[in-house]
Amino acid sequence: MDVLVGLLLGAGVGCLWWSCWAPTAASRAVAGRGMAVRPAERLRDLLARAGTPDVEPRAVLTACLCCGGVTLVVVSAVSRTPTIAVLLSVAAAWGPLGVVRRRAARRRARLRELWPDVVDNLCSGVRAGLSLAEALSRLGDRGPEPLRPAFRAFEGDLHASGRFVDALDALKDRLADPVGDRLCEVLRIAREVGGSDLGRLLRGLSASLREDARARGELEARQTWNVNAARVAVSAPWLVLGLLATRPESLAAYREPAGALVLAVGAAVSVFAYRAMIRIGRLPEEGRVLR
Repeated sequence: MDVLVGLLLGAGVGCLWWSCWAPTAASRAVAGRGMAVRPAERLRDLLARAGTPDVEPRAVLTACLCCGGVTLVVVSAVSRTPTIAVLLSVAAAWGPLGVVRRRAARRRARLRELWPDVVDNLCSGVRAGLSLAEALSRLGDRGPEPLRPAFRAFEGDLHASGRFVDALDALKDRLADPVGDRLCEVLRIAREVGGSDLGRLLRGLSASLREDARARGELEARQTWNVNAARVAVSAPWLVLGLLATRPESLAAYREPAGALVLAVGAAVSVFAYRAMIRIGRLPEEGRVLR
């Protein structure tokens, strides 16, 4: 009986602890699909958001390993300090993935400003009497320039298969954007259910997207100094370390166990502080729930 009470108490405490954490976009997607999201799938989604869906995840991982390995060999040969070489190689190995993440963030910010124009063009096509497939295909020629390749591919998929739903799913994968997911689901429902409120729904969506983009732009402008301060605060000690590493006596000190421990603790504290500052000042991102 005592064992059963203990198990129930532990399960209750675990449920309370679990309820204190908000579900992430990945966990919501897992719950919606009923299957685990593998790291390769998350990396493939990140590449799609960065506008490079043709790049394989293994290519990015290979680039990370190459950058880390080359940096490790070069720094070890120049400084003859294993701790510095390992730390710099880890930072270099993270470089390609960081470039992809930064490109994905810039592309998402740019698309946030373009989606209202896409919805307006689609709404005008529907009012002109075009079908949903024709209105979407027309965006390949008249839509915003960064999104035209995706809509041209949609037109090609539609002509090849003749199945609107399959072509719409492929369009969602190419766009890899929460707003694109919402728009595709709205069009899917309108295609399957029908109705005369599609134009009003699209106009409301366009107004909502413009308001969201304007508010988010103001918040990001005020947040910039926090991000820059975090980067300067983290990079300053390592710039000083780089200057000290030009002196042989400093390199000799870092070869000792105490020096290696100082570098390791400093690297851990820098990473933790940077991630904490970025997380505190980060604006919430809309996840791909309708993927």
